[in-house]
Amino acid sequence: MRAIERSDVEDFLFHEADLLDQWRLPEWLELFTDDATYEVPCTDLPPDASADNNLFYIADDRFRLGERVKRLMKRTAHAEFPHSKTSRIVGNVRIRGRGEDTVDVSAVFQTFRTKDGTTDLYFGTSNYRLKVDDNRIRIGEKRCLLGGEGLRPHGRISIVL
Repeated sequence: MRAIERSDVEDFLFHEADLLDQWRLPEWLELFTDDATYEVPCTDLPPDASADNNLFYIADDRFRLGERVKRLMKRTAHAEFPHSKTSRIVGNVRIRGRGEDTVDVSAVFQTFRTKDGTTDLYFGTSNYRLKVDDNRIRIGEKRCLLGGEGLRPHGRISIVL
């Protein structure tokens, strides 16, 4: 197995952003391992807070993430039908650590979301634990730390960050 370089990680994260912007959520879901977690803690929590004893906006395991994707792809998901238009910018990609088959990565994000004549900006840092096997990169953990002081004026997260 060859070493995974930052450019490999960047390409993977850019691919993830593209899948999300195109609302190809079932394909995006396939980027996750079977034991993956996806978390968005509240903005007033420390970055290492646990979902076990704190309120999170999103704290999904792989099964719940799959259910979220199914729900968002249905016409009955009124908050996202028709789908928002989004545009994601991913930058400042850094490899923070390496394990035997994992790579810890951080990247900043800006997600612009337009719906019903309103454009909102979500920004922050995404921390990943990427798992590498057979030169394939998959997401084992993703935690999006929102940079704002709260969700106002948005009031909710109905998209995937």
